[in-house]
Amino acid sequence: MDRKSLVILSISFLLLIGWYPMISRLYPQKQQVGGTNTVVTGTGANGNFRGAGELDRNTGSPDSSAAGAPARDFEKQSQPGSFETIFPSSSSSSMAEQTLQLTNGLLRITLSSFGGGVSMAELLKYSESTACDKTSGTSNAVARSFVKLNTKAKAPSMSLLGGPSLQGDGVFQLVKTAAGARVEKALTNGLFVIKEFTLGSNYLVAVNTRLENRSLQPVGVPTHEWVVGTSAQTHVADEVQHFLVYWFNGTKAQKVDDSWFKNYTMGCVPGTPHDKYLEGQTDVRWAAVNSQFFTLAAIAATNSPAGQILARQISFPAPTPAQVAADPKLHLKPVGYQASLVYPAAIIQPNGVLERRFEFYAGPKEYQTLAKIGQDRRNEFDLIMDFGSFFGFFSKALLLSMNAIHSRGLSYGMAIILITVTIKIVFWPLTKASTQSMKRMATLQPQMKAIQEKYKADPKKMNTKLMEFMKENKVSPLGGCLPMMLQIPVFIGFFFMIQTAIELRGAGFLWACDLSQPDTVATLLGMPVNILPILMGATQLWQIRLTPPSPGMDPVQQKIMQYMPLMFMFFLYQYAAGLTLYWTVQNLLSIAQMKLTKNEPLPSARVPASSAVMPRRNK
Repeated sequence: MDRKSLVILSISFLLLIGWYPMISRLYPQKQQVGGTNTVVTGTGANGNFRGAGELDRNTGSPDSSAAGAPARDFEKQSQPGSFETIFPSSSSSSMAEQTLQLTNGLLRITLSSFGGGVSMAELLKYSESTACDKTSGTSNAVARSFVKLNTKAKAPSMSLLGGPSLQGDGVFQLVKTAAGARVEKALTNGLFVIKEFTLGSNYLVAVNTRLENRSLQPVGVPTHEWVVGTSAQTHVADEVQHFLVYWFNGTKAQKVDDSWFKNYTMGCVPGTPHDKYLEGQTDVRWAAVNSQFFTLAAIAATNSPAGQILARQISFPAPTPAQVAADPKLHLKPVGYQASLVYPAAIIQPNGVLERRFEFYAGPKEYQTLAKIGQDRRNEFDLIMDFGSFFGFFSKALLLSMNAIHSRGLSYGMAIILITVTIKIVFWPLTKASTQSMKRMATLQPQMKAIQEKYKADPKKMNTKLMEFMKENKVSPLGGCLPMMLQIPVFIGFFFMIQTAIELRGAGFLWACDLSQPDTVATLLGMPVNILPILMGATQLWQIRLTPPSPGMDPVQQKIMQYMPLMFMFFLYQYAAGLTLYWTVQNLLSIAQMKLTKNEPLPSARVPASSAVMPRRNK
């Protein structure tokens, strides 16, 4: 492969990794104004800003009861898929919200009487802030707070949607039990909605739901939804391109992301946006809404999978400047996903029960934890990590290797360096052969040009003679690019693994306070100063200076090759420090390899007799 092909390949590779961020900048996420849900603005019990259509969460007294509640205004939902909720309106309700908390060493969930579900999940081993926040002067109060999930939800997780016949006024009673908590509500049609929540291990919550018909007549239950939850940024540095909806049909996992909802034509031209995603054929085993490092998921019982998965990309109203000044965490991108498991309509006979069992997961995207849950239930729950693709195989292998090295006492930064060195050692024979092949090709250019000149009238014979000549001298046109081609899957695997590895969140190395974020050390004229991308670009320039251009290479191609490092630095400048650390170390090792093989002698060229160019005789 010649240098022109390498240039084209490199540019294509750059576009592959930089296309989504570039499109996101050209066509930024627009904040939705208005919509089908009533806008309720206020401050909740947990101190967080509440978004459009969300509950007004005022802390209620322990004796508050839903019984005898006054008449209220409600939002109406006609059919599943409209994704509207029926909950008390803060402007008309005089009743305060009841909350009940369940906690263990990993997870603390808050149950709300408004909707009867999980309004907030706190992860007790993960700080809301990172080391970068602490070094930039974040207050200790903020630094000690835990990661909170589902705080911007329009409906609590594991709440039931299906119209007034299943929701009534939307106010539930909360009762503490020996095993956990019981949430219940009596409806006017004779149905009782009962939910039992029990904390388990590995960030799981067992949820047993029942619709009991205590009337003397059959009661029809319309198509209904059990809400999985809503993903949103937990930190201002979180990248929204990692926000995905995943679901598993028993055979494979499918995902929906921002580009599907925006409905780009040819991947770049915005089309008519999709307002909802509704798929499945009575086989939805689990569904999840992902942020960059965390996920909310609902696993249906094996004998009762959901009929469909419903997801919608939603926008949250932006906070006012005064609210941002009071709490910098509010300055987050106003976008997220909400998902539900959809079940078909049914009829419950007198004294009959419609029971659904779920396991609700609110926790980190930690591969080993997710893999254990999936192995125990045989539902491939670890596919939430997006490791099901060809490049995902490399991401998983690299993540497991990094964790194994870290378990030996090394930092994650040192683990990345050691993996990079190991990869270089593994590819050393190919790299050495590639370098020697390129050097041979450069020394054989005069003979090859002579063969091309001799057989220029017969291109087929010319190619045959050239191949014979290269075979005789043990060189290959693919020899120069084969090692790079083999390392591309490894790099792409590293690229995706590092961006979503919860292990790197908050892990510092040298001056980088967080390997999952850019290693910004200062700001100059409003621009962040990131050291590792600059070092990466410098080492790439050094590497290109040591690589002699191919004889006869077009000057334009030479210029492109010279400035290629600047393009890489531009694309990766704001990416995770762990990725630029890997690439910088790889460049330094490549330079060392080039210097080791630079002065090795090469065998003299041998030209087959049939291909030799004979001197002309004077007549």
